[in-house]
Amino acid sequence: MASDPSLSIPPAPPLTSRWDAFDWQPSLAQQQQFQTLYDLVLQGNQRMNLTRVTGPEAFWEKHLWDSLRGLWPGLAALPQPANSQQAESLQVIDIGSGAGFPGLPAAIAFPHWQVTLLDSTQKKVAFIAETIEALGLPNAAALAARAEAVGQAPEHRQRYDLALIRAVAPAVVCAEYALPLLRLGGSAILYRGQWSTTETEQLIPVLHQLGGKIQQVDPFTTPLSQGDRHSIVVAKVAPTPPTFPRAVGVPAKHPLAAP
Repeated sequence: MASDPSLSIPPAPPLTSRWDAFDWQPSLAQQQQFQTLYDLVLQGNQRMNLTRVTGPEAFWEKHLWDSLRGLWPGLAALPQPANSQQAESLQVIDIGSGAGFPGLPAAIAFPHWQVTLLDSTQKKVAFIAETIEALGLPNAAALAARAEAVGQAPEHRQRYDLALIRAVAPAVVCAEYALPLLRLGGSAILYRGQWSTTETEQLIPVLHQLGGKIQQVDPFTTPLSQGDRHSIVVAKVAPTPPTFPRAVGVPAKHPLAAP
């Protein structure tokens, strides 16, 4: 599908230079994929409610930059950016992907990763599947299911190296969705806005029940709107008990707490 030049994400500084926040620049092909993704999201918005962020600069900041900056703090334990000659292939799952974020930007930036984009809304998953095809991303796949069901499915449980979960639920609920899907030694990145020491204290005992521990809390500020963001990097250090995740709907209705 051809891009509409009137909708272009500004390709010149200051936007392009701001990728330097995590020492990486997209190639020309990746820039075009980001542009096509923007066009497709705008077109998809005409059929369904995908995002309220439609201006080019806001889209770049809140969907592209935020998606990639959010996963960057875990790079000490993850592969180097896509231009690395020694990049490791990872199995990655984006839980509650919505319109495809952060999974689609991750699949574009890290073509050596295998990214599964999971969402429970059939229409959104159909959009993601169409977008994957239009972008030519052989390393991405869309999956329509509930996170609780996928976490108990043998073909997905303990399969993934990295789980991404953004704007889905409170952190303790996100942890229950993500940890069962990770192999031992894997990591989950919880994308959060504001974050407090109280939330850290609430999350630690829940992670202990799920086989995880906080590896890093990374605060950062978005470059245009100066919004506060945090990436909570959680390491899988022990097997998750088979009782987790609980039945569909239970984690959100009855979030885990300290025993």
